[in-house]
Amino acid sequence: MADWTDAPFVYRGQKKLRRGYTTGTCAAAAAAGAARMLLSGKPVSEVKLRVPEGSTLCLSLVETSLSASSCSCGVVKDSGDDPDITNGSMVCAKVSFAHSPGPVLTGGVGVGRVTKPGLSVPVGEPAINPVPRKMILEGVETVCREYGYTGGLVVEISVPEGEALAARTFNPRLGIVGGISILGTSGIVEPMSEEALVASIGLEIRMAVKNGSGYLLLVPGNYGEDFVKEHHLADHVQPVKCSNYVGESLDMAVREGAKGVLFVAHIGKFVKLAEGMMNTHSAYGDCRMAILCAEAVRAGAPREVLPRILESVTTDEALRILQEAGFLESVMQHLMEHIEGQLTRRAAGKTQVGAIVFSNVYGVLGQTGQAEVLLRHLQENGK
Repeated sequence: MADWTDAPFVYRGQKKLRRGYTTGTCAAAAAAGAARMLLSGKPVSEVKLRVPEGSTLCLSLVETSLSASSCSCGVVKDSGDDPDITNGSMVCAKVSFAHSPGPVLTGGVGVGRVTKPGLSVPVGEPAINPVPRKMILEGVETVCREYGYTGGLVVEISVPEGEALAARTFNPRLGIVGGISILGTSGIVEPMSEEALVASIGLEIRMAVKNGSGYLLLVPGNYGEDFVKEHHLADHVQPVKCSNYVGESLDMAVREGAKGVLFVAHIGKFVKLAEGMMNTHSAYGDCRMAILCAEAVRAGAPREVLPRILESVTTDEALRILQEAGFLESVMQHLMEHIEGQLTRRAAGKTQVGAIVFSNVYGVLGQTGQAEVLLRHLQENGK
């Protein structure tokens, strides 16, 4: 369990929901606790940790073990009111003295290993994503500085139930074998009660229409929001995060009388719209590579390219294959036509709607016919 120095609850609509913390936060807290026990020679029962989102948590350590050469402990994952398959599982860290300098991070039992290219972790490495990896190492380094220790340490992260849990995830399809991934970008699990979340999105849309120009900028999540800010698309307009609920958000915008709606979205989400998936959550299907492959066939890509697209782990990997084959531009043109058709049908002529689709690697990939006009309205009316 954790004590929060910041708000442990959020409101979605009228519902009060409890926040949780990620496997990455658990791993970082366990590693810091084990390092502190090893360097102090004393047992530790809890660790205070500031996560990237900004909250500070005080996390309890369980199953602590202390010896002269190594220490280990665990943190029980608490997903709050958005329970996933890792909720209640224990994430452990073992920290041992080593001859090599600096902390070295490894994966133990129940932490998957990457076997295919295209992910944010290199092939052969434990599936500990970049932000948790940074949190773990920085936490251990902070403890080392506190005790004036300049020697080497090995930090091993493990999840006793990880291999069994991984069978219920997408990890096997992504080429991650032997366990789960240690995840998290903010360190916090925000509760995602569907009914409450949709109500919250609806409230934001209502307020944006009422207090603005009537033109809305919608982004599925952090990638879209960051892209808008970094590229100064509409500096004076606050985007509304619609999560996976593209269709429902467009419906609500129509009901509130929005003059126009512009989506700015990552290709990994919006490629699904080409086949009419207006809820982009992976629980409703993962057709990304199949759609890109079908569009490649339509564009006339050679047969040998198609299996490589289908076997891609990420959309960026598939885009690289298309670019190397010289078909990226034509595929994206066809894709944007289909996305535009699906959005236009959903809006049913009751509001202008458009989309800008991007990749973090390749930048803007395409935009629908109305996108430029809608962006101009947002820029002019947001000043």
